Amino acid sequence: MPVPQSRGLVSRTLLREDAYRAIRDAIVDGTLAPGERLNDADLVEWLGVSRTPVREALARLEQAGLVKTKPGRYTIVSPLDARAARNAQSVTAAMHELAVREGLPQLSAAELDAMREANARFADALAREDVDAAIAADDDFHGVLVTASANDALRDVLERYTPVLRRLERLRFASLSGRESVAQHDRIVALCEAGDVAGAAAATRANWETLAPLLDVDPD
Repeated sequence: MPVPQSRGLVSRTLLREDAYRAIRDAIVDGTLAPGERLNDADLVEWLGVSRTPVREALARLEQAGLVKTKPGRYTIVSPLDARAARNAQSVTAAMHELAVREGLPQLSAAELDAMREANARFADALAREDVDAAIAADDDFHGVLVTASANDALRDVLERYTPVLRRLERLRFASLSGRESVAQHDRIVALCEAGDVAGAAAATRANWETLAPLLDVDPD
């Protein structure tokens, strides 16, 4: 595998979690490509950690569907799988709907402002054709309600399945079909401000379901 240029990314604290996130993010953003072989020694050199947190990270990534391992033979980045992404989308949409139902009753004016600000960044990133910034802003937008829900189980499910979805979505998001999400986000904010839990939950699910056309086309 080609080792990314930056080295020693992981601090000596929280090695296991940091190694997992670093490798996961490299898979999601395409630095580590589908089908690429992952070598423990290369990952150790890149991250500046011992083999133990790297192996633990790879085991977690295999459970998440981002890595495939054949013991004694190879470890590779999982090929892109549209079916797996659609399954992840269904789970993700349901979890974000639940986040609205549990988080909206506690939502503050400051958190509503944070959603508006994230959507403004989202719109700006789309206008600049900056896929990374658009996805980050979209995560921030929905993350306000996830945080407000204070539901650790919900957060854990999203932590597992969102990267699978984002990896395939990133390839399609370059088409900027996400522009309609700006208006959908505005509607979600308006419904949240009105205290309409059922309406905001339905609008949030519909927002995530708009990804379906992106995921139905097999990647090249």
